[in-house]
Amino acid sequence: MVTRISDRTVGLERRDFLRLVIPGAVSFASAGAALIAASCSSDRGLEALTNRDGYKRREEQQSGETREIALTAAVGEIEIAPHGVYRTWLYNNRFPGPEIRVKAGERLRVSLKNELPEGTTIHWHGIPVPNAMDGVPGVTQELVKPGESFEYDFVADPAGSYLYHSHAGLQIDRGLIAPLVVEEKMPIAAYDREYVLMLDDFLPGEPKPLPGASGMMGGEVPPYRGLLINGRLPASPAVFETKKGERIRFRIMNPSGATTFRFGVAGHKLSVIAADGRPVKPVLVDSLFIGMGERYDVIVEAANPGAWTIAAAAVEGNSPPASAVLRYTDAARTIPEVNSTTFGFEGGRVLELADLQALEPVEKRRPDRTLDLTLSGGMMTSAWTINGQAYPNADALEVSEGERVRVRMINHSMMLHPMHLHGHFFRIGETLKDTVVVPPHMGRIDFDFLADNPGKWFFHCHNIYHMESGMARVFSYV
Repeated sequence: MVTRISDRTVGLERRDFLRLVIPGAVSFASAGAALIAASCSSDRGLEALTNRDGYKRREEQQSGETREIALTAAVGEIEIAPHGVYRTWLYNNRFPGPEIRVKAGERLRVSLKNELPEGTTIHWHGIPVPNAMDGVPGVTQELVKPGESFEYDFVADPAGSYLYHSHAGLQIDRGLIAPLVVEEKMPIAAYDREYVLMLDDFLPGEPKPLPGASGMMGGEVPPYRGLLINGRLPASPAVFETKKGERIRFRIMNPSGATTFRFGVAGHKLSVIAADGRPVKPVLVDSLFIGMGERYDVIVEAANPGAWTIAAAAVEGNSPPASAVLRYTDAARTIPEVNSTTFGFEGGRVLELADLQALEPVEKRRPDRTLDLTLSGGMMTSAWTINGQAYPNADALEVSEGERVRVRMINHSMMLHPMHLHGHFFRIGETLKDTVVVPPHMGRIDFDFLADNPGKWFFHCHNIYHMESGMARVFSYV
């Protein structure tokens, strides 16, 4: 069967995203809402995160085992069927780059050799590494120049689904992305097989900074040629095998440059068991939104034999959905038709932040410091700002070790912003994350974090074009 893309699945209506996300994202002050920490005020007695965040710091968790890995960043060629062969930038000549998989508590030593024509780094996305290992040029290290090498050395803890990628300029959209899996000592859920799914947007050639927009969308979208799952377009999809009765763990990761996805598996429900690597009480949904930099672990019960579409539709933009295939043993060797009915995006339960509850309750206390941040830009300008300042010409956000910090964000722009904090997990509602999507049109998100990892830590929009145009700050311990 020929793969067809239904006209009804080209992108996702903006109003549908706002309807599904904003009610939970901006109405925490209403009774019973648990999506975000509400605004701080002396008379409401609100409380913030303590260090009871479900894991101990690195020095308490090292197992004694050491894993050594060599990575080379270099120019290479990839085939994106049916478009053809493209020259791009790769880790170890693979796209996505090679999966790194270690046990929680193992020491990880990664030697990066740079054979690119410009400087690069590696950021270990989501995992709270020592500050000097964080991979942010100009903040935690200098660029690794062409022909030079750099060794990253840290303890892989806690367990979870993470990413590693370049943090230099727009190099993510060159192809320098890969999964990092830190396995639990005791699995957080029972499953029979596991797959990693990397959701991405495909941009041939050199990525360029985007101009501002005069229209109501408030920003341009890069000229992507398609959306990918594990480096493949729908015409030549990745196929994931299963047998009836199995429980499949999917680690869903979004390392894309500028695409938020809505993800689902046709004919099956998703039991969400982790968000950004942190375990949560299982939540059964039909689909979920996943912003740039976010990760979700889900269990899928293989109880519906056949060949089924795994789909990821863009929230913003007009690209046809990315798709892969979940195929049961002995199912017909065909590619299922891709349409909105097949993968159920016109109904069913959608995961909301308010649904997420950490397996271990997080103790609450009042914040010691509150920071108000306004996200804006994109209208008549190419700059994206936090409190009117564009990085690197922006003030540091000062915190002190041991403080409980509350961050309150409001989005004055017309585009969503997946905001990512390096070096820490933060509390949002009843769970822990490191990346959260701030909805557009005056959307509000608050979170709390414990300042327990001294250094200078990057905080930024994970739309790399927004980040590169200024939507970033540095949390600096003083």
